[in-house]
Amino acid sequence: MPELDLQRAMDTARAAVEAASAASLAHFRRGVRVERKPDRSPVTAADRESEAAVLAVVRAAFPDHGFLGEETGEHAGAGETRWIVDPLDGTKGFTRGRGFWGPLVACEHRGEIVAGAMALPALGEAYWAARGQGCWLRAGDAAPARLRVSGLAAWEDATLSLGEPHVLFRPPMLERVAALAISAQAARCYGDLAGCALVLKGEAEAWIEAGVNLWDLAPLKILVEEAGGRFTDLDGTPTVASGSCVASNGRVHDHVLRALAGR
Repeated sequence: MPELDLQRAMDTARAAVEAASAASLAHFRRGVRVERKPDRSPVTAADRESEAAVLAVVRAAFPDHGFLGEETGEHAGAGETRWIVDPLDGTKGFTRGRGFWGPLVACEHRGEIVAGAMALPALGEAYWAARGQGCWLRAGDAAPARLRVSGLAAWEDATLSLGEPHVLFRPPMLERVAALAISAQAARCYGDLAGCALVLKGEAEAWIEAGVNLWDLAPLKILVEEAGGRFTDLDGTPTVASGSCVASNGRVHDHVLRALAGR
């Protein structure tokens, strides 16, 4: 099999989140109807149209690749590459008119995420990365800027970004997460992909998330690593498949892992 063109994969991921952003913005704050999936999670026309937009972009660039979407499931491919997509991460916030939501698109090649992108459409931000290509941000009409995580190493000077409190604030995690938040200089709870964006932009030193699916995390590892950071699950394994993560600037990562393990 030919090697994957990483530049093309990164460009495709970026184009896919831009297409999904346009599709979802067409419904934002316009009274979109909310339905319930079998697991009681919300879904809207914006989710479905955004996934269709991503699939169209991917199919145009790589017609033989596989595809795993939150809304449409698995589409078999002919090779060793598939795309993993959450077309609208943060649907609950989207339906209530908040700004911390957007698409997540990852390219997985031979079992490893090698390129990915995400966007915060209501904020006018798009992020993309590929192995060895760096992590980039386009904010509004500004030229793309390469991102680097912060250089802070002392936890007492750090900002902690938290994911879903409904999951993280349950025993035994509750006391450990609370201790981390209290001992940091500041804690923020922006929610969904916006929580990770703080680390990418150097505005927080660590982000913790748990109780999520593969498509909620798939592109975030490559984004964080290409920005110079570190990404693992709560046990310290470098994977996006565990349903949890610690994303950090690398310097505070071991401290966070020890605290979450109760050590």
